[in-house]
Amino acid sequence: MYTNMLNILLMGAPGGAQGGNGGMVQLLFFGGMILVMWLFMIRPQTKKAKAQKDFISNLREGDKVVTIAGIHGKINKFFPENNTVKIEVSAGTYLTIERSAISMEYTSAQQKAAEAPAK
Repeated sequence: MYTNMLNILLMGAPGGAQGGNGGMVQLLFFGGMILVMWLFMIRPQTKKAKAQKDFISNLREGDKVVTIAGIHGKINKFFPENNTVKIEVSAGTYLTIERSAISMEYTSAQQKAAEAPAK
């Protein structure tokens, strides 16, 4: 039962009725699939995660940010011991959030929108 399912999954004919190079072709096919998955899925995700990590580590007090929940504010204070940030959302109103909750995409989009009318 197990070997029949394995043959079906590997697209091989049961009983070894395949030609001599069938195993090598299948190996190349699966290797190509893994390479394509790495190029189009895994590699871009790791690049994006690294860019987000660099963005968060380069934040400074006074930077205007947007959280992943869409809350706009200005960084007031960092708390490195618990990896949180105190942001001012309006005059005298502060929120303490995780550093990882600051969105690189939303923040850069908000900064570009703020720069556009100034030109």
